Amino acid sequence: MQHAQQKRLWFQAGFFILFLLAPVFDLFRFDLNVKHFFFLGMPWTLGLDDFLAHRIDAAQAAINIILRGGLPILGVIGSGIWISWKYGRLYCGWLCPHFSVVETINGMLRRATARQSIWDRHPLPERNADGSITRANPWYWLVVVPLALAFAFTWAVALLTYLLPPVEIYGNLWHGELTGNQGRFIGVGTLLFFIEFMFARHLFCRFGCAVGLFQSLAWMGNRTALVIGFDRKRAKTCAGCNAACDNVCPMRIKPRAIKRHMFACTQCGRCAEACSQVQAGTPRGTLLKWVDHECALDKSARDFGHHESIPPHCFEANPGPKIKTIASLAVKEPYNRLSLKGPS
Repeated sequence: MQHAQQKRLWFQAGFFILFLLAPVFDLFRFDLNVKHFFFLGMPWTLGLDDFLAHRIDAAQAAINIILRGGLPILGVIGSGIWISWKYGRLYCGWLCPHFSVVETINGMLRRATARQSIWDRHPLPERNADGSITRANPWYWLVVVPLALAFAFTWAVALLTYLLPPVEIYGNLWHGELTGNQGRFIGVGTLLFFIEFMFARHLFCRFGCAVGLFQSLAWMGNRTALVIGFDRKRAKTCAGCNAACDNVCPMRIKPRAIKRHMFACTQCGRCAEACSQVQAGTPRGTLLKWVDHECALDKSARDFGHHESIPPHCFEANPGPKIKTIASLAVKEPYNRLSLKGPS
C-alpha cells in the first residue's frame, strides 16, 4: 500500500505540472483574443469562418460542429462517466491539482494545530498509524499561511493563462506591467483561492466541484464499483485502534461507513494504508482494502438496509506478489476485475 501512495504522489505531481504547463505549450486552452481553443499545439475551431465567408454550405458547417465540437465533448463526458461508474472519483484522488493542494495544506495545518481542518472539533492523536509522532507547533502557521497564499497566486495566474497568451501574462508579470484587467483578475482570484484553500477546501471538494459531484453520482449508481471495503466480521479488531483510518482521511469522512456516507470518497487509499500499518502484526492483515464486484455489495446494500454476507475470499490475507495500483488497472486493464487483495 505504501508503494501505491508513492505512485499516487507522482501522479499528482505530474498532473499539477501539466496543469501549469498545458497553456504554455498550447496543449489545451481557450484564447479570448482569437476566440477559439488550442489543442495539442494546434488551433481548434468549429470551422464556421468558412461558412460565414460562403466557402462551405450549411450542411458542411453542421458536420463541422458535430465532428469538432459535439463528438469530442461527448467523448470526454462519456469516458469520464464510465471511469467514475467503475472506479469512483479516481480523477480526484490521483490527478486533480486542487486535491493535491488540499492534502498539502492538510498536512501543514496538522503540524500547526493538530487538525487537518480548522473546523475539526477534536485534535488528532500525536501518534500516526506507522508509529511516528507528529506534535503540533504553532510556528507552522508561518508555513501554512504563505503556502496557501502561494498556491492561490499560482492558481490565479495559471487560470489566466488558459484565457490569454501565457507569454504575455508571464512577460507582464516579470516586468511588472500587468494591464488593469489582468491585475484585477489575478488579485481577486488570489484572494478567493486563498479563502477557499484556508477555510473551505473540503467543502468545495464535497459540494462545489461539478467534476467531483458527477463522478460521485455515477459511482453511486454502480453497486459493484470499486470501494473501500470493511471486514465487518473482524470489527472487534478495531477496538485497539485510535481510528487511524478516520484520522488520515483527507476528505474527513468515515471509511468504515456505508457507501452513501462515503459519497465524497476520492479513492486515495490512505485509510487502507493506515489500517494496514496498524494491523501489520495481525495474521489476517488489514480490515480495509479496495474491493469491487460481489465484495463491494456489502457496502452498497447496507445503504438500503440489507446486510449482504461478505464472501470469504474478499478479505483473505494474500502474501503473494504485489498487486498493480488502481491507476495502472484503470488504464491498462479496464475490463479485468479489480480485486486488491493484501497490501501493495
